[in-house]
Amino acid sequence: MEWTDEGIVLGVRRHGESSAIVELLTREHGRHLGLVRGGASSRMRPLLQPGNSVTAVWRARLDEHLGMYALEGTRLRAATLLGSSHAVYGVTHLAALARLLPERDPHEDIYEMLEGTLDDFEDAGVAAVHLIRFELAMLTELGFGLDLENCAATGETTDLIYVSPKSGGAVSRAAGEPWRDRLLPLPAFLREGEGGANSWSDQDLLDGFQITGLFLLRHVLEPRGQGHSDARDGFINAVTRRRGRSAVP
Repeated sequence: MEWTDEGIVLGVRRHGESSAIVELLTREHGRHLGLVRGGASSRMRPLLQPGNSVTAVWRARLDEHLGMYALEGTRLRAATLLGSSHAVYGVTHLAALARLLPERDPHEDIYEMLEGTLDDFEDAGVAAVHLIRFELAMLTELGFGLDLENCAATGETTDLIYVSPKSGGAVSRAAGEPWRDRLLPLPAFLREGEGGANSWSDQDLLDGFQITGLFLLRHVLEPRGQGHSDARDGFINAVTRRRGRSAVP
């Protein structure tokens, strides 16, 4: 058995004295593990950092075997990502989200979204918006997508400013007014597109994470006996601190 694919490094664990088991999210073969001979060496360590993109050749005698990886770097982002705390937390959290996908089950849209998110970590606010959108995409991929395009009560498509914590559907201003204290705020960047780097506030970002966090916990994590990763909280706190420093004149 042999195939070649593009992949993003999610994690690495040492195997024996010199080898490593590498976990990739690949474009066509999904989340997939393989053994890298010499993967624990100082020469290979820079390549096998989470967030890096690689070309992977996987070989095994049978399809169900762990198999061997031969990897070649194509975009080594890790050195840059390690330079900021929000990026370090963000990459760790993205890898944890990707591990919610079934092993060896292709999810090409998620792969492309992950790659785009990793390429845009320089601005903390932009990175936060991408990560919220990635969490929404993961909910959809896992069968628990939210309907933020139409009002859950009236079917309207305009003036959607709330989300129902029960149904996960958007709610218009008029329909939600009597129950506004029970509804979640729907930030503008999830209604109208991302816009520029200054088109959302810290509260908008926190509102976005509140929405995705609630439904990920309820539908995906708690049924598996899990909770949110520490990296998620670390990312949110790091983004808030960084944006706060940037706002100081």
